[in-house]
Amino acid sequence: MIIAFNKPYGMLSQFTPEPGSAYRTLSEIGFPENVYPAGRLDADSEGLLILSDEKGLPTYLLDPDAAHERTYWVQVEGLPTTETLHVLEVGVMIKGRLTLPCMAEVLHPQPVIEDRTPPIRVRKNIPDTWIALTLTEGKNRQVRRMTAAAGFPTLRLIRIRIGGLHLNHLNLGVGQWCVLGSDHRRALLQ
Repeated sequence: MIIAFNKPYGMLSQFTPEPGSAYRTLSEIGFPENVYPAGRLDADSEGLLILSDEKGLPTYLLDPDAAHERTYWVQVEGLPTTETLHVLEVGVMIKGRLTLPCMAEVLHPQPVIEDRTPPIRVRKNIPDTWIALTLTEGKNRQVRRMTAAAGFPTLRLIRIRIGGLHLNHLNLGVGQWCVLGSDHRRALLQ
């Protein structure tokens, strides 16, 4: 069984709470027994999270050698230039390691995304921009570290696609989930 979940802000990608943490966990959602996340999204990140009871799935989806793409819509502070996007695409140094090449683009038109609770920080004199980053690796807080290294701090981060499975095609509101049918399963695993 493979489940797609539209993870909300403020929720850990795990079933057990962290000691002293105020973050919610997946145990609140009512998933079927014996499913586990195939990957992670930080508590302050949102979007597509896959859960499954299939043992080899996490390795298949997460191994950088498999080059399984994941796309993130990232609201950044400022207006990234073509040069900035190129820097992200060729890789930036994070903790002494160059990130793998990726795809980066400004989203045109800018998406209309429902406000988050709590809302993001807004500065009157500094615009924000939604960009799309498509990666084949997923180190801890990598997208946030990449945009910060390029000079454009992340304000909001939503994983929108894994493989060929796009969150917008699933009609899942924030906090909702579904078991993938054969077409969506094929899209995920492509």
